Amino acid sequence: MTATESRVRALAAERPGRGREAGAGPENDRRRSPMTSEAAWEVPEPLSACEVRHDDGSVTVVRRHGCPEGPRLLLCHGNGLAIDLYYPFWSLLTREFDLLVYDLRNHGWNDVGPREEHNVPNLVRDQEQVIDAVARRYGDRPTVGVFHSLSALTTLLSPMLSAGRTGTLSAWVLFDPPLFRPGPGDPDYDALAEMSAGITLRRAHRFRKRQHFTDLLSYLPLLVRAVPGASDLMARTILRESSGDEGYELRCPREYEAQIIAYVRTYAFLVDFGSLPCPTKVVGSDPTLPYAYLPTFDLSHIRTVEYDFIPETTHFLQLEKPAECVRAMRDFLADRGLA
Repeated sequence: MTATESRVRALAAERPGRGREAGAGPENDRRRSPMTSEAAWEVPEPLSACEVRHDDGSVTVVRRHGCPEGPRLLLCHGNGLAIDLYYPFWSLLTREFDLLVYDLRNHGWNDVGPREEHNVPNLVRDQEQVIDAVARRYGDRPTVGVFHSLSALTTLLSPMLSAGRTGTLSAWVLFDPPLFRPGPGDPDYDALAEMSAGITLRRAHRFRKRQHFTDLLSYLPLLVRAVPGASDLMARTILRESSGDEGYELRCPREYEAQIIAYVRTYAFLVDFGSLPCPTKVVGSDPTLPYAYLPTFDLSHIRTVEYDFIPETTHFLQLEKPAECVRAMRDFLADRGLA
């Protein structure tokens, strides 16, 4: 067993219910029960994994799921979350696609490093190095990037802030990227970012039991539209056992998440849609609903982007209407011969 395999087994062992459900076949069986209030989402162990070591010594753990012979998708998540939380979405892709999933630095399966290294330029470079490492480890072939929120923004920033390696992907499917260019009468984006960062810094970050976290979620509008079982899945994917005290803590420290929120406004205005390097589909949340993160720039008038939104969804659209999100993505890829 290699050092990477040993590390992956150790990381997987932290997660309760990490294996396939009793009586389930390969990754195609997604739930222990039908989608009722008792639904329990079980993220299977990966088929394989690799570690990507970045310039500052931090490590990103990339995991492989799905069908290795299928079209390849590279998936990442939003600020403060984890890609395993999106399992209700990407579980619908395991029969057909070769899935490479990873977490942002200081999130999910990755260790927490120095706070001063947790910034947007580093996240951009990390993403580029993950793309290169996946090609080396699993073969250089057409790959579509499927990114939500913060990872969607870093995709768009790659040509401006780094080597532009995200542009070597065959296509981008970006779910609700945090972009906003206010016009007359629009909300004050800077004030909203400051307010959101402040709320993040004040919220609870340690819990004696995971159930205390899910109980807290029941009082918040965060997952009110999400599929059944999403609160439990969130507790199991964004919490880790506390390093010093008894109980659990956020895998991505709240100070790190707030730091990105406070500065993301600086970068949200840098995106240039005039010359995108590959076919791009943006799937947004419902603009008529109150936003759950930051306002999203309406891209319907930009000719270089295929834009759509999923009705009756918020920023967490992949947890709220996963099948509709998959359908929007599939249609886009099929039109371009990528699925």
